Amino acid sequence: MEDKLKIKISIADRVYPLTVHPSQEESLRAASKKIDLMIKQFEQNYAVRDKQDVLAMCALQFAAQVEQKSGTFVENGDALENKLAEITESIAAYLEK
Repeated sequence: MEDKLKIKISIADRVYPLTVHPSQEESLRAASKKIDLMIKQFEQNYAVRDKQDVLAMCALQFAAQVEQKSGTFVENGDALENKLAEITESIAAYLEK
């Protein structure tokens, strides 16, 4: 069993100590960098008074991206399911000959 790592992640100028599996470290560090980049963009583009507001907007943006991608997966999944049904019918018709 893999040992867990103790790491520190910085988000919005605050440090958060985490205990994670080594396989999670890279993605968590990349995620914190994306959050900090988005915070900077919001602060530059909008008159933001409070970090809480910026963090809420970041959370909303990330959640919207997840929702959009999950909708795409559902649409692609439906199309894939229909195509598999067509292929299955074609194979069944071929085998009946």
